[in-house]
Amino acid sequence: MTPRKETVKNPRVRIAPSPTGYFHIGTARTALFNWLFAKKYDGKFIVRIEDTDKERSKIEFEKDIIEQMRWLGLTWDEGVEVGGDFGPYRQSECLDLYEKYLHQLIEKKRAYYCFCSAEELEIKKQEMMTRGESPRYDGSCRNLSADVIEEKLKNKIPYVIRIKTPDKKISFNDMIRGKVEFDCSLFGDQVIAKGFREPLYNFAVVVDDHHMRISHVIRGEDHLSNTPKQIVLYEALEWETPEFGHLPLILAPDKSKMSKRFGDVSVAEYRRTGYLAEALFNFIVFLGWHPEEKPGEVIKEILTKEEILESFDMKRVQKGGAIFNVDKLNWINSEHIKKLSINDLIEKSLPFLEESFGKEIFTDQKYLKKVIELHRERVKKLSDLTELIGYFFNLPDYPKELLVWKDSILENTKGNIDFLINLLSDLKNDNFTKNQLEVIVMPEAEKRGRGELLWPLRVALSGMKNSAGPFEIMPILGKKETLSRLKIALEKVQ
Repeated sequence: MTPRKETVKNPRVRIAPSPTGYFHIGTARTALFNWLFAKKYDGKFIVRIEDTDKERSKIEFEKDIIEQMRWLGLTWDEGVEVGGDFGPYRQSECLDLYEKYLHQLIEKKRAYYCFCSAEELEIKKQEMMTRGESPRYDGSCRNLSADVIEEKLKNKIPYVIRIKTPDKKISFNDMIRGKVEFDCSLFGDQVIAKGFREPLYNFAVVVDDHHMRISHVIRGEDHLSNTPKQIVLYEALEWETPEFGHLPLILAPDKSKMSKRFGDVSVAEYRRTGYLAEALFNFIVFLGWHPEEKPGEVIKEILTKEEILESFDMKRVQKGGAIFNVDKLNWINSEHIKKLSINDLIEKSLPFLEESFGKEIFTDQKYLKKVIELHRERVKKLSDLTELIGYFFNLPDYPKELLVWKDSILENTKGNIDFLINLLSDLKNDNFTKNQLEVIVMPEAEKRGRGELLWPLRVALSGMKNSAGPFEIMPILGKKETLSRLKIALEKVQ
């Protein structure tokens, strides 16, 4: 293995997703760290599609990967849909290249044909396990003569291609974990291809990374065990080995493997639910990384992409598992929503608003802006907005019992609503403002009981237990609509 110098300059990194499913948080996290590393050190970020799994690879998944990466702002310098000098950037288009190097390995006797059947291999595996040994290939076909190989090939005996793995220990300096060592004797001669046009993952990825001049391979911890197997291939092909860095696993709050309940869903689903791209970017980067802690300063957690890039350092990536906290994601998203201009917030909320209220909601922009601005502080996801503001565009529907404050009685509620109608009817339209309403209503609330007066007022206006305050709601609805809703409430309690 030929190690690279520690100095990072103009690195070439890649993300190589398989289009066998939608773009998930785990893959997005790997892509984000590669993107940051490339941008931080004036390097190149490359997107490669590993689509050799013909049965499971689908064009719809590839399109989703590309779309969600662009939505997150992870633009790339080379790769699919962009091109570059080191393509093709889909594995399905690189079969000639794989075949070339498979032949080369066999000709140099660094790899060999293995004709053992699945049944034979299973028997050997069971025997090894019975003896308490780690199951690995015993090398039966490693030294077959040229005549035997030719005869078997002539008779079309099924085969796979195995790499000759040296019986030694392999160590490398992981960018995150430091020195890591593996004993090659424990995994033996690995299958690297089912045929010359059917390469397996470890072989194909080595050829791709060499061909694309990848200098640093940054990926998830689940790939750590693949690294020594790939180093064996680099050495067999006499190629320079890239640097490796393995990101910590993403774990559920109980530190178990992440499930769909705790974030193991597609990025598109988060997008459809109403998370902002900048918020998701901000959240994902904290899954295994944090900026440098300066004495006397609290770590800032709401960061722009530019701020993240400025403080990014691979040395700050943690070794232990990263906890996926939905509450923290919601908080980060809400903080980014608060920072949006009202026009940007409306634009980003457009799909949710149109679906719930139709395009007519945008007729009175001034009214819409007031409504949304009132609820901005309460929005965790854009999809929350439609539920929060619904009563401004549709009459609220609620049971009469909701109008009654705690242990009060219906008769008291009726009297208080009737009182509010009379009190507000005398107020001029020009004075129907938050301050003026508080001046008139609050003294009466102190006399009659805040809950007794203000609770039925809130419910009559919004139909909700939890909503914006009545003094914020009434000026937006206006005097006519406020009185209309109070009269509807009065009818309910008659």
